[in-house]
This record gives sequence, C-alpha cells and structure tokens, in this order.
Amino acid sequence: MWGDIAIAFMIAFVTAFMATPHTINLARKVGAVDTPEDERRINKIEMPRLGGLAVIAGFFVSIIYLLVVMTVENKIDLLQENYVIKLIGFGIGALIIGITCFIDDVKGVPAIAKLIAQIVAAIVVVRFGIRIDNLDIPLINFENAGNVFYIVLTIGWIVGITNAINLIDGLDGLSTGISLISCLSLLIIFSLNNSPVISVVLITALAGALCGFLPYNFNPAKTFIGDTGSNFLGYCLSIISIIGIAKTYTAIVIVAPLMVLALPIFDTLFAIVRRVIHGKSLKAIITPDAEHLHHKMLKLGFTQKQAVLIMYGITATFGMFAVILMDSGIWKALSFALIIILAVAMGYKEFFKQRLLENSAEETSTEKINGQMEIEEQENKVIDFEEKKKKA
Repeated sequence: MWGDIAIAFMIAFVTAFMATPHTINLARKVGAVDTPEDERRINKIEMPRLGGLAVIAGFFVSIIYLLVVMTVENKIDLLQENYVIKLIGFGIGALIIGITCFIDDVKGVPAIAKLIAQIVAAIVVVRFGIRIDNLDIPLINFENAGNVFYIVLTIGWIVGITNAINLIDGLDGLSTGISLISCLSLLIIFSLNNSPVISVVLITALAGALCGFLPYNFNPAKTFIGDTGSNFLGYCLSIISIIGIAKTYTAIVIVAPLMVLALPIFDTLFAIVRRVIHGKSLKAIITPDAEHLHHKMLKLGFTQKQAVLIMYGITATFGMFAVILMDSGIWKALSFALIIILAVAMGYKEFFKQRLLENSAEETSTEKINGQMEIEEQENKVIDFEEKKKKA
C-alpha cells in the first residue's frame, strides 16, 4: 500500500507544481487578481488568485489514476461500502463549490451565495452516502438520536470546516501550509486507526497537491490559492476526515480531527462571536473584518513569514497531540501538551522581544537606505542643475 501512497503523492505534487504557472497566466487573462484595496488585504501589489485550480487538478489527476490502477490490481473494492456512489457525490459537491468560488475569484459573489453553495454541496454529499452516522462519547447518550440529527451534524461539519479554512486564508502560504500539516496528521491518524484505504489515498493526494503548490504560495507569494482553493481544501478535509473515521466513532477518534483542525476552528468560532457582538445581529457573521488571529499577530509586530511559521507550529503541535492521543492515550497526550505549554510560557517573552527588536532594526535600516537614496537623488538634481547652468 505504501508504494501506492507514494505514487498518489508524487502524481499530485508534480501535477500541481507544473499547473500553477498556467493558473497564474489564466488569472491575469480573466481578471482574477487580488487588489490591495482595504485594511484586510495584506498584499501590497496585485496578485493572481486562481492557484486553487492547480491544487484541484493535482488532487483529481492523482486519485483518478490511482483508483483505476488499484481497482484493476484488486487492491481496492470501490463497490464495498458504496464508495463509487460516495465518490460521485464528493465530486459533484466539489464541482458546485468550485464553480461558485471560481466566479467569486473572477467577478465576486455575495457571501450568502457562497454559503448557500456550501450547504447545497454538503447536502449532495450526504445524499450520496457520506455522513456521520454514529457517536460514542462517554457520559453522552446518542442512542436515540435520529437520522435528522446526524444529517444536520454532517452538513454543519462540512460547511463549518470549509469556512474555517477559507477564513484563515489571510497570509502568504497560511491556509496551504496549515492544510498540509493537517493532511499529514490525518494520514498518521488514519494509519493508526486502520481506516479505509480510500481515505488514505485521498488525504495523500491532497497533501501532494499542496506540496506542489506551496513553493508558489509561501512568502513572498507569486500567486494566491483564492476562494476556489481555500473552500476546496476545507471541503476535502471535512469529508476525508468523515470517511477516515467511518468505522470507529469512539471518543478519541472523533476528537482527533477536531484537534488537527483546532486552529482554524477556534479562529472561526471567535470570529462568529466577535462579529455577532460587534454587529449586534446574526447578519454580521458574514461581514468580513481584520480581527482574525493572523491580523492580530501582524499588529503585534510580527512579519508575514514569522506569523505564518508560528501558526504552522501551533497547528503541528495540535496535530502531534492528536497523534499521541490516538497512539498512546490521554495521559501521554496531556503530558506532551503540558511540557509544550511550560516551554512556551518560559520563553515567549524573550521570543516576542527578540522578534520585535529584529523587526525594528530592519525598519531602521530601511529608513536609512531610503533616506540615503533621497539625499543622493537631491545631489544628482543639484549636479544636473549646475551642468545646465554652465551650458546656458
């Protein structure tokens, strides 16, 4: 199986890496360009934003090839658990979200329209058989929970994670890197959980596509993943996590995907509460603002790259906690978390101070360079004036 996993990763990686320059050209032709026109925009120059198409291409080329080959070799039975039907539903949902968000990246779409598209895609997925259908959590009895409860829960999970990844997409490489770390964490969890092979193939292909795209998206970015890409990432992660835990709905297995995606989930929950309080209505939830976690880190004085790397570290820590929880149980996971918290508590003040000093030094150096350039420019103007005066 690991050979197939390597193939899935490499095909997705190469396809996404080679397709990204084409998406940059396409974005400029159709006008899918991000212009820095308000305080929420971190980029200072116009940036093409159709990079998500490369990720989508890498993902689907990889899984289509591998599923066909593995079926021919009898390594996977797509008729088992109705995986053929489920994958068709997954593809239709991806198409609905992809078309809506492509139009948004090119011309703009109201937030409510994107939310409706996400809900419709989630309903399609549920209708084609992908859903949470059981929960086994201590002290909570779900035995009497009917189908409606699980359908609503599944739709809420898909729409919630789709928006969580979309909302955290605010800095170069942020949503891409966080999604990649989440993919790697889920891959390990699926391996430990003996999850269906199909879930391992899907998560590996997504990781490979993200690795192929990240070199173009990491700071300084050459292209953005766009709403097309960020919505697709959240959609995929939400559904693959359901498929990966489909046979074991124990408390630990359910908590694992929540921990892996904890950072975007918390950021989204805080955004909802913040917007409702400030806007004093539910309509305010879909009103964008500049108060997300990455905005706050920039306000503290961190550079884009520093903020992104810190958030990568937080995501990786949550991912490791989930892996340890799956492999070794709650006590080792808690002791790991405690050591990390103590280490951060002891060093965070000096860390912040050092970063701010470095940034201050860079700004001072830039100001000196700019000042020297201005002086030289004035001197050149004086010399030109003197030369013209002599000639006259």
